[in-house]
Amino acid sequence: MTPKIVLTCDETLTSTYRNIPLLDFFGCAPVEKIPSPVYRLLDTQLPHNNGLLSIAPYSLRKIEAALVNGGYPETVVVHARFATQFINRETRVVGVSAMDPLGLGPVSMMFTNGGRLTAYTKKKFSELIERLVSFRNAKNYSFKIVVGGPGAWQLVASGDWKAMGIDHVVLGEVDAVAGEIIRGIEMGNASEVIRVNRFPSPEEIPPIIGPTYKGMVEVMRGCGRNCRYCDPNLRRIRHIPDDVLRKEIETNLTAGLTTAWLHSDDIFLYKLEDRKEFHPNSDEVVRLFEKVMSIPGVKFSNPTHGTIAPVVADPSMIRRISQVVRAGPSKWVGIQMGLETASPSLIGKYMESKAKPFSPSEWPELIVKGTQILNENYWFPAYTAIIGLPGETKEDLLETARLIVTMETTLRDRIGSKAHFTVTPLSFVPAGSLKEGKAFDIEEQMTEEGYLLIYHSWKHLVREISSFIPNGGADMRLVTFYPIARMGLFAILNFMRRWGIRMGYDPDRRLEPLDIKLAGS
Repeated sequence: MTPKIVLTCDETLTSTYRNIPLLDFFGCAPVEKIPSPVYRLLDTQLPHNNGLLSIAPYSLRKIEAALVNGGYPETVVVHARFATQFINRETRVVGVSAMDPLGLGPVSMMFTNGGRLTAYTKKKFSELIERLVSFRNAKNYSFKIVVGGPGAWQLVASGDWKAMGIDHVVLGEVDAVAGEIIRGIEMGNASEVIRVNRFPSPEEIPPIIGPTYKGMVEVMRGCGRNCRYCDPNLRRIRHIPDDVLRKEIETNLTAGLTTAWLHSDDIFLYKLEDRKEFHPNSDEVVRLFEKVMSIPGVKFSNPTHGTIAPVVADPSMIRRISQVVRAGPSKWVGIQMGLETASPSLIGKYMESKAKPFSPSEWPELIVKGTQILNENYWFPAYTAIIGLPGETKEDLLETARLIVTMETTLRDRIGSKAHFTVTPLSFVPAGSLKEGKAFDIEEQMTEEGYLLIYHSWKHLVREISSFIPNGGADMRLVTFYPIARMGLFAILNFMRRWGIRMGYDPDRRLEPLDIKLAGS
């Protein structure tokens, strides 16, 4: 087959980082602080067959399916290092899926001092585009370089993408119109920035036709909690039909991927009926996992994202899911969740529905109680915290740092070695209904309270790495690289400590735990 469409992405999106838990954000680290030899040591790439990705990121597989369904069967999904091998005079478009192309994402902005340093995500994306442009010029080919994906907005926001040699940027969900977009590009009448403003119906979203990284499959799109800083909230809610979900899981099983990683913006909103108070439709959520686990060959399943309030609203839902997926001491359910802040006022102002069916004033208690419920049922929450929300005070930041200390001490006292969580601090990046706001500038706006939040987050992460892997909480094949990861995290923590002292901050400042009581305490 002579490919007319070549799909690829930068190497940070095809890295498995040796499957070390909590290392998925390593691509956001700054080039200037993490030497290339260290990065290369941890940078293991997805398998390929002479350049064709055997397993690919979910975003690439969805675009592949949309293009084949839209009249372009001559589409290939390739590794970035081998992309030029698949390009010839017949190639019309090289599509690049981007997550964080300029290092402007919340994690990268935190790690790179507000963009003053260079994230590996930016470095790898820039290198890929440079290779494609140089190859096109050297061969005098006419293919167009088109960038899409959840990070494409960064290119439009920066305004520098045309100077890089990129021809088009696509914004929006293209499942139903991918073929139409390519035809417009071929005919020369497509806009430079192609905005897809309508959302495809569930029936218009074709199933993947090739295996995905981590066995990821999609169960729903959109959210509806109306968090003002969040883009997924702007998308219409849709549930993927059961037959499509089954097809995608079976496609992954052909590659030996026996874990079904269920992607959504919030798994506990699955088939939600109570749109006023957001009580979870627990039976439907549990039934989803039952359907997935009943597929022959599936050995485990876990969600990507969720919210803590439904966990407290119905702890039995978590217990039932754990029973269905057979979670246990050596098989934990990982989930990403938003802690965001310990400030009830900020919760009420920017994300009131995140706390429902409870009130914003109960938010800190929900975090601690919900984490206990998750941990007792072998769930490991990886939280995010936002620094720099408009109107945030020093007291808000200090309360969030104190919440982390509270979780450490209270959970450890209550459930011992089963207590596990992480908190990743993120810089506020304008998005959603706050997109006209100003991004948090770590160099100009940092305070001791913000520093303490970051420092205690990393300090706890070091503790987790020191206990979770060697105690059997993760794949024991990772023990070989455990000392390397631990040493690297200690180095970062020591750097942060020295930096804080240099700035006049006190990393040893005593933080009193919040007055939160757990069940039975």
